[in-house]
Amino acid sequence: MSLCTAPVRGHRTASAAAACPACRRGGRGYGYSPPRPYYPQPDYTPRSSSGGGASSGGGAISGRTRPRWSPSTSSVTYTPAEVRALTPVRRTVEVRARQEPDLCDVFLCHAWDDRRGAATELHDLLVAEGVSVWFSEKDIVLGQPFMREIDRGLAKSRTGLVLVTPALLKRVDRRGVSDKELSELLARDLLIPVVHETTYDELRRVSPLLASRNGLNTADDSMADIATKIAELVAVEDDLTAPLTSAN
Repeated sequence: MSLCTAPVRGHRTASAAAACPACRRGGRGYGYSPPRPYYPQPDYTPRSSSGGGASSGGGAISGRTRPRWSPSTSSVTYTPAEVRALTPVRRTVEVRARQEPDLCDVFLCHAWDDRRGAATELHDLLVAEGVSVWFSEKDIVLGQPFMREIDRGLAKSRTGLVLVTPALLKRVDRRGVSDKELSELLARDLLIPVVHETTYDELRRVSPLLASRNGLNTADDSMADIATKIAELVAVEDDLTAPLTSAN
């Protein structure tokens, strides 16, 4: 009796089965499987038009989504990474809004060199969105102790923005005032980096801890859209800021 050669040669094709003494008489002997068509692999990874990501309270649009705190009428959408990064900040905002309703919405940390450029632009856009901003250019009175006023500004703000620019990277590297502000903001879950005209790789060289916090980037959105996202993040409902009352 002839033995099937499939255990040694395999029957991956019809010709291999035909060469087998046990299977060539028309049977599909041991180990035989019909030939499979070959499909070349694409040189790219197809992406779903819906982005494929889970939404946190809104629909996904071209890989973007809308978090639960963003109104359905919003003109901006968020990447999943932005939602993940901003969600802990939003929780802190909600808690502090209830506990300390009189706090300023955001503290804007920036380099001195940006005070009349990108920092002022972001400040003005936030104010236009109804956000209350602690900004050294308007909130530090001439003649007041600079560092003490910054301490007060940090204490009076619900969350913090860090405008990351080439100028700020230089200031942090030299351990200037911006570095002291960052140390305080990094100690709490209320820090949002806004990267502008630089990259996270550059930031990582100067401050790996700050670079580990995902935030917003003007390479992805306009400064106006970033201001809108921040405004949505810090906006709280009237009933959220009302003091808790015990039930009788």
